[in-house]
Amino acid sequence: MAGSESVEKLEDGIVRSAEQVSGQIRAAKEAISTVIFGQDRVIENTLVTILSGGHALLIGVPGLAKTKLVETLGVTLGLDAKRIQFTPDLMPSDILGAEVLDESSAGKRSFRFIAGPVFAQLLMADEINRASPRTQSALLQAMQEQHITVAGARHDLPKPFHVLATQNPLEQEGTYPLPEAQLDRFLMEIDVDYPDRDAERRILFETTGADETHAKASMNAETLLAAQRLVRRLPVGDSVVEAILSLVRAARPSGDGEKLIAWGPGPRASQSLMLAVRARALLDGRLAPSVDDVLDLAEPVLKHRMALTFTARAEGRTIPDVIRQLKTRIG
Repeated sequence: MAGSESVEKLEDGIVRSAEQVSGQIRAAKEAISTVIFGQDRVIENTLVTILSGGHALLIGVPGLAKTKLVETLGVTLGLDAKRIQFTPDLMPSDILGAEVLDESSAGKRSFRFIAGPVFAQLLMADEINRASPRTQSALLQAMQEQHITVAGARHDLPKPFHVLATQNPLEQEGTYPLPEAQLDRFLMEIDVDYPDRDAERRILFETTGADETHAKASMNAETLLAAQRLVRRLPVGDSVVEAILSLVRAARPSGDGEKLIAWGPGPRASQSLMLAVRARALLDGRLAPSVDDVLDLAEPVLKHRMALTFTARAEGRTIPDVIRQLKTRIG
């Protein structure tokens, strides 16, 4: 009897926490929407990624407010945000930091660590594929391990720590595409498309006038960390778990897409999808995710973790097409 009472208290605590956190997250989403227009899906998926404790890769042509989105997220979520413009001559020390030799007034010399821009809570890696593989891997290692090592000394990154990297899908000359193992570090790949006509009309008036709308803080780092812990406590029904497993396993060469898929997502994709559907439910004010959440988030979670066979590409198939085909068997 005492055991059932403690379970009920735990469930009541989760419900109360979820209602409170959900309200704060929705307020943050609305605050972002007052600055970023016509990108509701991008805002939602980015917030889901951050709530899941992950990193996102934003793909879009220049001028679609990707940089503005990261700046606005930093203000709205109350995070320390920094930006790095990736270029071919960028070195790992430009991101991580370096040790410099100091000399005191008494003539004593010692090394002092100067932290790089990676020591932020929200880091924008602008055009990440412009930097050399060595520099890319320095950031991607920090993303995975949440700490860096310089001259044998470990330096922990702040919490929370999220990277929102951008890529321009058009011009690929002089770029270094991210290897598959490094792409897998990103929880989602989010496409940033052109806004519709009404949204673009609003952009014209809101951003070219004398007064420009600025984001307001709706959360802080402590609240976000509490929300991320809550996401991991939300219950997930058997039907949702089975949908995740069926979808991810079908996206592998040994699955339903055997003739179409050259290589597919590993267990990290299942973990990412499990966290993302919980975060999306919380963002919508629900206490548990549904199969619809799995279907809606399948493409951004899976598409950068898959490659098509030569035959599939020759037939004009695309990864989003294949994912849609796999989803029909789940839904």
